Amino acid sequence: MTLLITVFAAVISTIIWYLRENSNMKLGMLSLIYWGASLMWFVDAVAEYIEIGSGYFTPAATDMLHDSYLGLSAVALGLVIWLVAVLIEDPNGRIKRMLTKK
Repeated sequence: MTLLITVFAAVISTIIWYLRENSNMKLGMLSLIYWGASLMWFVDAVAEYIEIGSGYFTPAATDMLHDSYLGLSAVALGLVIWLVAVLIEDPNGRIKRMLTKK
């Protein structure tokens, strides 16, 4: 489930980045975060398949629930990292204007 959730997040963020290619909101960074997470979970899935074999394809319901929470947590963490990067760069100068406004 973690792999599936992060792949969906990667595909969606890549489509948004592609459709808004002139955006200065660091959408490319967001999609790279999710593609990196997807690659990490893919390697984890391959290693787990090598370890337990065909039992990998019949997980228990609690394992799927835990994996879903982990996948959603990875997506949320990626969003937080992206948001912090956007706020630090302040591409539209909104934070600077807010702080210097008298």
